[in-house]
Amino acid sequence: MRSSILINDPLLCCRMKSDVNAGNVLDTFSGGHIYIEDNMIVSAGPEAFKGTADKVIDASRMLVLPGFVNTHHHFFQTLTRNIFSTQKAELFGWLVTNYEIWRGISKEAFYVSAKIAMAELLKSGCTTTSDHLYLFPNTTEPTLIDSEIDAAKELGMRFQPTRGFMSLSKKDGGLPPEDVVQTEEEIFADIDRLIETYHDDSFGSMLKISLAPCSPFSVTGESMRKTVEVADKYHVQIHTHLAETKDEENYCIKRSGERPFEFMKSLGWIKPNAWFAHSIFLNDEEIKEAGRVKIGTSHCPSSNMRLGSGIARIKEMLDAGVNVSLAVDGSASNDSSNMLIELRNAMLLSRLREPKFWLNTEEVLWMATVGGAKVLGRDDIGQIQAGKCADINLIDMDKLEYSGALHDPAAAIVFNVAMNPVDHVIVNGKMVVSGGKIRGLDEVDLVKRHQKISADLIKSAEERMKQRLRR
Repeated sequence: MRSSILINDPLLCCRMKSDVNAGNVLDTFSGGHIYIEDNMIVSAGPEAFKGTADKVIDASRMLVLPGFVNTHHHFFQTLTRNIFSTQKAELFGWLVTNYEIWRGISKEAFYVSAKIAMAELLKSGCTTTSDHLYLFPNTTEPTLIDSEIDAAKELGMRFQPTRGFMSLSKKDGGLPPEDVVQTEEEIFADIDRLIETYHDDSFGSMLKISLAPCSPFSVTGESMRKTVEVADKYHVQIHTHLAETKDEENYCIKRSGERPFEFMKSLGWIKPNAWFAHSIFLNDEEIKEAGRVKIGTSHCPSSNMRLGSGIARIKEMLDAGVNVSLAVDGSASNDSSNMLIELRNAMLLSRLREPKFWLNTEEVLWMATVGGAKVLGRDDIGQIQAGKCADINLIDMDKLEYSGALHDPAAAIVFNVAMNPVDHVIVNGKMVVSGGKIRGLDEVDLVKRHQKISADLIKSAEERMKQRLRR
């Protein structure tokens, strides 16, 4: 039996065009309707809807947008937000400190932290998320991505986890300790298992698997090359960190004699099914090539500021045809999972450059919706159009923080600071967030459980460090 939702008379609906450089990128209308049957948008436009629906939402005071798409995260890092010794650390020092804590994470901790991260994302309007899980402690059972998948299914979120890994430990010239890296045999056996068990490549899929070696300084070149081969075999996306810091650039030049982009190119990674997190330190020629190939990038403005990494050249990437998306990055370098904040920070960070490189409302919203869909290799989400999946945000504009800004509702959510969650979130045609609350989730209980795991994890790390100092 079909179920239906009618979003009636929106204050403003932004359907989104597929090309960021097209005129009227937001493709807006006021009044009219959006009609949903099961998990699909059947019609959307300025005309009145003739018919009935199981549920009718009065959107006359609401901004209606496609669901946001988060393309880079590390869910487990919600357990180690704002650790004191990392509050003023740059990336490499931040990593070394956190590795000492993360090596003690349990499978339960991965599940609970994933649920916390996804709940925060949902309440900020994110309907599809990726996650880059690259940490597999030797003391923990290896089916950690399965735990994240369980959490996503329980919350009803569209999920594209990436099977990450590290294979180059500190003793071999990498950065991570030996007890959080895996052998190639372990890594690629688990990749086969995950894809064959979970990957759904159909239109409207709620679960797709991608592959994501951690970074050039924690993975061998052999592992990087094999990732490309396996991804081609299964026709899946590939992802990693790239050109995030000057330290990384210096590391790659010292190790291979090449800049990070050139190093990844030598490994077969500059191709349309690849997307990279950060991409801060790309030169003109690298940006042009990235645009020609149509690779994707995850812009992480909050994390880039938090770690002092730098300002990515997003305007140039958009102009060159790179598929640019928005991402919150890990919650130990952000330190939140709030997509509305990421929208605002992307716009504001660009304003520290020359005015010709400033991002506007249309570009930032495009990156958070259509851009995210393109980066994840999808054409079924990111727009409010007939035949697309029903992933939709509804934001009540009658709030203190938006008062005085209703002459441009779409710009209001980018320029103004949201103090409350998105009011309604529809994922795959189902109301997942209603009235600012996630349906079926006891947030208080989840937070208490998460906080206890976090406290125990940090205490255990402190005790290990004290024991080492006594020796």
